[in-house]
Amino acid sequence: MTENKKVLVSGCYDLLHAGHIAFFKNAAQYGDLYVSVGTDANLLQLKGKKPHFTQQERVFIVNSIRYVKEAFVASGSGMLDFEPDIDRIKPDIFIVNSDGHTDEKKTLCKRYGIEYRVFERIPEAGLPARASSSIKKDLKFPYRICIAGGWMDQPWVSSIYPGSVVVAQLWPTIEFNDRSGMATSSRKIAVDIWGDRYPDGDPLSNAKLLFGAENPPGSKYVSGSQDQIGLLNPGISRLFYNGDYWPEQIDSNTDKEICKWLSTVLHLIPLKPRPVGYDPIMEKHLTKENIKQLGDAGELCWQSIIRKDVAGLGESMTQSFLAWKKILPLTVPDKLMKAMKTKYISKYDGAITSGSGGGYVVAASEKEIPGAIKIKVRY
Repeated sequence: MTENKKVLVSGCYDLLHAGHIAFFKNAAQYGDLYVSVGTDANLLQLKGKKPHFTQQERVFIVNSIRYVKEAFVASGSGMLDFEPDIDRIKPDIFIVNSDGHTDEKKTLCKRYGIEYRVFERIPEAGLPARASSSIKKDLKFPYRICIAGGWMDQPWVSSIYPGSVVVAQLWPTIEFNDRSGMATSSRKIAVDIWGDRYPDGDPLSNAKLLFGAENPPGSKYVSGSQDQIGLLNPGISRLFYNGDYWPEQIDSNTDKEICKWLSTVLHLIPLKPRPVGYDPIMEKHLTKENIKQLGDAGELCWQSIIRKDVAGLGESMTQSFLAWKKILPLTVPDKLMKAMKTKYISKYDGAITSGSGGGYVVAASEKEIPGAIKIKVRY
């Protein structure tokens, strides 16, 4: 170990694994190792979810590693949350893994006269490469997002006019709020059946099993099958409904480039969850014209995704949202409609909400949206 040198690293260090230890071991070869651990509040801000372990627990765990001189809770916020601690630590070297490198970190180190080093992610000999993100994915059941054409999966809608719903299966990069239109109720039943892990077997057969488990005989309200199919069928799915609970036709796309494109152009902005006991279908205007608009929006959505056409995608989302207002007015309260038009529909390629009267704004844009949560479509 180099004498009198101080090395600083920063990160979340939640679900600590062998990759973290290998990183600490390599970094400690350059001097005494100081580890800045992000606060719970900052991780919630950056990642949209709380860490599995509190900041006190994470600091305690990191401090117990023999390669670490001192672990501490970062004093700042944002991606450079360690900056306020630089004056106290006075590091000579700042080290990041290649996937943690940013120009902002490099520029900050240059300003303070700190040597900046980037490590490749190399596991300890004989051990597999590990990353926290992949571990969390493997440990969690997927979510689903409805992008256009929702409510077509109800026979009392599609029996009047058939049409398409487009859903996508999501990596569980965050824990979505309940009552927010992200199929969390269906997902909880799935976790009861299979545990918090994506099941083996045919996805559509598993979706039928989940549909039956969630909707036993005598159910007052039947959960639409877009939830179960979206949770279990990988990639992006176009579901064509024609007067039945199960779609007449299912088209799937797991093309890596299309799924990655969709992940980059969809942005989620949190709203308040739907109030407990709120009935969004109490008022209905089931006309052929209104439902045709909804079903056609689903078809436009599917074709736009295949073409990677963000303008068409946004239009399909907005048309779905406007059709909801016509068909089921309580799913789009007037206050929400006004906010959607002024803040999102008029500023981006299009937008919809994930839930009835709440949940998340889902906006389509090739531009970044401040404060938005990013998703990852599972392919």
